[in-house]
Amino acid sequence: MIEDIKKPRGIRNHNPGNIRWGDNWLGLDDKGRAKDPAFCVFTAPVYGIRALAKVLINYKKIHGLKTVRQIISRYAPPNENQTAAYVQSVAQQLGVYPDTVIDIEECGVLMVFIKAVIRMENGIQPYSNQELLKGIEMAR
Repeated sequence: MIEDIKKPRGIRNHNPGNIRWGDNWLGLDDKGRAKDPAFCVFTAPVYGIRALAKVLINYKKIHGLKTVRQIISRYAPPNENQTAAYVQSVAQQLGVYPDTVIDIEECGVLMVFIKAVIRMENGIQPYSNQELLKGIEMAR
């Protein structure tokens, strides 16, 4: 087991998508802002996974984003990230081209997409498929 202090920020915060403070997410830690003023802190990983799934699903439902390039360009903008590399990594893990239309709401696509985002944000993807599926199911 990795010592907590050595874990990536997103894993320590139970926020593997590194979602910034803003929305009043289910499962937020009451003392989270004191622990990390920039990024949400959740009480358990399933709540951070749920929030990530909701964000990605809403990118389709609310903003009409349908490709890896569109979704990642909004999620990880170039002013904060190496967006082009992020897009390539996620597309490769999905086995699609960056501009291929995908259905982010399809469970298999969403699962791979979330795993890819977690890996990009944290350098590791430590969650079991069961943990990820629970978060995804909670997002629906």
